[in-house]
Amino acid sequence: MAVTIRDVSKHCGLSISAVSKALNNYPDISDETRQRVVECARQIGYQPNALARALKTNRTYSIGVILDDEMRDDLLHTHFITILNGFKREVERQGYDITLINHNIGDRKLTYLDYCRYRNVDGVCLMCVDFFDMEILRLVQSGLPVVTIDHFFSGKECVLSDNKSGIHDILTYIIQMGHRRIAFIHGTNSSVTDARLAAFYEIVHHYGLAIPESYVVSSHYHSTRHAGEDTRRLLSLPVPPTCIVMVDDYSALGGIDTIRQMGLKVPEDVSVAGYDGITMIQKIHPHLTTIQQDGKEIGRRAAIRLLTRIENPREPVQRPDIVPCTLLRGETVLKIG
Repeated sequence: MAVTIRDVSKHCGLSISAVSKALNNYPDISDETRQRVVECARQIGYQPNALARALKTNRTYSIGVILDDEMRDDLLHTHFITILNGFKREVERQGYDITLINHNIGDRKLTYLDYCRYRNVDGVCLMCVDFFDMEILRLVQSGLPVVTIDHFFSGKECVLSDNKSGIHDILTYIIQMGHRRIAFIHGTNSSVTDARLAAFYEIVHHYGLAIPESYVVSSHYHSTRHAGEDTRRLLSLPVPPTCIVMVDDYSALGGIDTIRQMGLKVPEDVSVAGYDGITMIQKIHPHLTTIQQDGKEIGRRAAIRLLTRIENPREPVQRPDIVPCTLLRGETVLKIG
């Protein structure tokens, strides 16, 4: 027989009303009482009835997460896995579940907004999507509570990795190591790319560096093949760069492999820097010089922002939450000069 709220009431010697308020985070219950009730509920195995809770609060306690169909391979990208795990942990800690949103219900094809309505989610997190896609724009404008990661929509909750400071820190370090011929392989059109490119040119201007247009290359995120091809072209220039800043850590592996195929060494002949700070790649020698993004914290803050919006819809939207990055100096940038 299922354990009921009445059983919790008897176990901890409080009224059913007090137990209900404690379990539902009512403000007129002290933290001490709330912790006592939660511990009693845990000890006797009480689980709230999800349907009853949904009927009472007019919420499903389900949160949608959208990863663009064309970008599903990015689930294999450690950075996005880390963000998703941080988001999931915080959502579940607060009593919600997550649902991955796509286009298909059986043989039926739905828009993202229709799918969200079909699943009756309380809110949705947008990560790793084309934020300029009309379907995404309609969803954002629908009135459904939304949080975005690494893209800002006016009037919507948003969490950003500090891409500007990240590029600032790694480029400043490379320049302090004596490099002046610095190439930058950046991503395709996105808010992240725009922020990183702006920071790159800001630092270049600050230090008075003359960076040829051929040194700044648009490429693909998370692609060893494209990074390798771009690296080969850069190193085949009449005056090649002494250091290449890659679009991300995973792509840096492709660049380093190409450098070695060309009979060169990292960092003795060519220095390389990445972006993301993926733990697994830090196990490879030489240790990659990179910027470490705090994916777990990005996901956690995104969950808090979205759940706060769901539970307090009339509160004003806060400014974007910017999560700091950390420079990992590594061993792939050689001091020269």
